[in-house]
Amino acid sequence: MLALQWAGFGFGNMLQQLDALGFFAFVLPFMLVFAFSYAILTNLKVFEHNKGAAAIVAFALGMLSLQFGMVPKFFSDIMPHFGVGLSVLLVGMILAGVFITGEDVAYKWIFFGLGAVIFLVIVISSFSDYNLQYGFWDRFGPMIIIGILIIAGIVAVIVGSAKSEKKS
Repeated sequence: MLALQWAGFGFGNMLQQLDALGFFAFVLPFMLVFAFSYAILTNLKVFEHNKGAAAIVAFALGMLSLQFGMVPKFFSDIMPHFGVGLSVLLVGMILAGVFITGEDVAYKWIFFGLGAVIFLVIVISSFSDYNLQYGFWDRFGPMIIIGILIIAGIVAVIVGSAKSEKKS
């Protein structure tokens, strides 16, 4: 097995060759866009009995998404952040598993909150790396975050008050 790596057939070399062929920049983003588009289209009434037409539309959407290189650039920006975020969440869950026993419900909400914070960090850092035209994120990012936090606070208050009314 070691001889294969010395001869240039290692796993790292295979990944580099796939990258040189455009597998990560074009094939995988196309497959993601196609799969999500197809899944959404097949759930619409228009394409309910015509899966072939849904596949053709999903294929066209997948190909069009690669046309100007924005989708591959976005995926190359967001996926490393996603991997780091998943790693942080996984380490938190492992450490919490050491201390949490039984059916403690509070830890689910703690990890939901941690996941939400990681999601926001991933989105913010990916969009700042993405350099949207006209500085959209620089201009409107703080307002969007504050708006999301206000809406989440309002929803939390409404849900909390509804639960307290049911108990009383």
